Amino acid sequence: MVFADLAFLYVFLPLVFGLHAAVPVHWRNGVLVAASLVFYAWGEPVWVSLIVFSAFIDYHVGRAIAAETRSRWRIAYLAVSLCVNLGLLLTFKYSGFLADTLHALSGFRLPVPRLALPVGISFYTFQTLSYVIDVYRGRTRAQDRFLDYLLFVALFFQLVAGPIVRHPQIAAGIAHRTLSWEAVASGFWRFLTGLFKKVMVANEAGRLASLFLDADPASGTVLGAWAGAVLFTLQIYYDFSGYSDMAIGLGKMFGFSLPENFDYPYTARSVKEFWRRWHMSLGSFFRDYLYIPLGGN
Repeated sequence: MVFADLAFLYVFLPLVFGLHAAVPVHWRNGVLVAASLVFYAWGEPVWVSLIVFSAFIDYHVGRAIAAETRSRWRIAYLAVSLCVNLGLLLTFKYSGFLADTLHALSGFRLPVPRLALPVGISFYTFQTLSYVIDVYRGRTRAQDRFLDYLLFVALFFQLVAGPIVRHPQIAAGIAHRTLSWEAVASGFWRFLTGLFKKVMVANEAGRLASLFLDADPASGTVLGAWAGAVLFTLQIYYDFSGYSDMAIGLGKMFGFSLPENFDYPYTARSVKEFWRRWHMSLGSFFRDYLYIPLGGN
């Protein structure tokens, strides 16, 4: 299911929003977890077990790290999380690529099955990794209840396309959140803005770009090639930023504050500034969990 689907707009979202607002406060996390798993299962139900398995492992690893005082055991628990999460990501997303590369370099072909790619696996893998690392570093408390941790991992409005949310950014909202009509109205308008970007701008830009880029090169022109390239860049930006706007808006409607993900990157004055403004949650993830630990600054 995607946000632009009529089933989402006219059935799923009104039903979940109404139920979330109507039930007692202590039931709201359960409502969102159930809704998120239904949302995720809409495309391929079998992958629900994978996201629940990943969350189950990291929930218990996080609690084990928080309870342990011996350094070597804390590192061992962290290593378990890294191996499980990166192993799942490599298996489902990169096993075919690695097997093809090995065959091209050596002629040896590994009997690797072609696995379907679970939706959102990159996003929830990065989130679960960031949680365990933050618990290890003492930057967040280990989540007490598995249901609450599963909500952090599987929130439907940021599961498929981000932004990548870190546990300290959302822990307060998981524990307690209040709903106000001002926030709901603001979030709904942000959602509509993102929906317009996706459906009316990104999709149309992509359709027009294909007219130029898919044309016969022999009959193409330089102007047509440039037009196709510009339209394609617009499609990419409005597609990604549209989904981020919809996720942030839905978060507000349900009482969460999600981080901004795009800051007008095409107005940047340098490549460095562009990457600071483009998919900021992903860039900050690699900076804080990979680049700086490896010696960057």
